Amino acid sequence: MNFGRNLQYLRMISKNMTQEDLAQRLGVSRQTISKWELNQGNPELTKIKEICTLFNCKSDDLLFGDLKISSDAYSEITIEKLDEFRYMKYTVISPEPEDDAIRRIELLAKNLHLKDPKIIGWDFPYLSQEQINVYHMHGYTAALVLPEGFEIKEGGLPVEVRKAGSYVTITIEEPMKNPFHLISNAFKSVFQYIDVNRYPHGRFCFEYQYKRNGIEYMTIYVAIE
Repeated sequence: MNFGRNLQYLRMISKNMTQEDLAQRLGVSRQTISKWELNQGNPELTKIKEICTLFNCKSDDLLFGDLKISSDAYSEITIEKLDEFRYMKYTVISPEPEDDAIRRIELLAKNLHLKDPKIIGWDFPYLSQEQINVYHMHGYTAALVLPEGFEIKEGGLPVEVRKAGSYVTITIEEPMKNPFHLISNAFKSVFQYIDVNRYPHGRFCFEYQYKRNGIEYMTIYVAIE
């Protein structure tokens, strides 16, 4: 079982809860929490239920899952505040939509004479079951973040505004080395963090891929209230 490792991880992402804090909430000693986390003993069923309620998780995930992603590719999960920003977006629905959507936005940035454009993206969820199951399609939206004060004279795509707010974030180093594993696990960890801390969140989340000192990174942002 991964119970001890998972318990320690859930405690640490829950606003750095100490062993003493957790022990007090569960009505046990700090030494008991320490033994659980070292896998030197297991709690009774009623305590497992209490732990799941406290950390807003499922018992199967707590006992047998691997909640903590252990890889040097990931940064720590943080909360970041972003100022209001404006963007123009373009959505593609196809078997492989990401590249087409991003190329369209890159062309838009070129036509607007923007150097080093900031391009973000997210999965487009509004597909029919026929598109998904029969034609194996999915959707992707790429968006050009407009520099502050930049004005669109005429034409182009509609400009949308995202109000200032807080986001739970995680950064992946070299995400394209194993994108299906690295990116999906990053999203899983972010939403686990959100659930444990019970942050209200909506649908808006996005990926921002960039290079720094010749190394490629991707930062994932999930909006919280």
